[in-house]
Amino acid sequence: MAFHGSCHCGNVAFTVDADLPGQAISCNCSYCRRKGMLLAFFPTVKFTLDSGEDSLRSYKFNTHRIDHQFCVDCGTQPFAMATSPNGTPTRAVNLRCVPAIELNSLEIQYYNGADK
Repeated sequence: MAFHGSCHCGNVAFTVDADLPGQAISCNCSYCRRKGMLLAFFPTVKFTLDSGEDSLRSYKFNTHRIDHQFCVDCGTQPFAMATSPNGTPTRAVNLRCVPAIELNSLEIQYYNGADK
């Protein structure tokens, strides 16, 4: 079963062909900490950008391995693009941008990105 998400203004919308996740990663790196993101990772083949490609801008920092995508109109980062450690193209979906998810029910896994 697929789920949908979007940025705050709705210009950027996406679909993930997967069940809603029950877990999320909370990273304490300098970027994720400030953005407050809760992330779940999916193979790129499961992710479809439904609208808003022209509204997306990229932000890369540190090792430049993660391509953070944010909406130029509202500033929300609905997802990022990267390659998993096993070489699979991956989307890191910001679960705060998925209205169907009850955030309080997620099992949060903490990732120490600050020391990486």
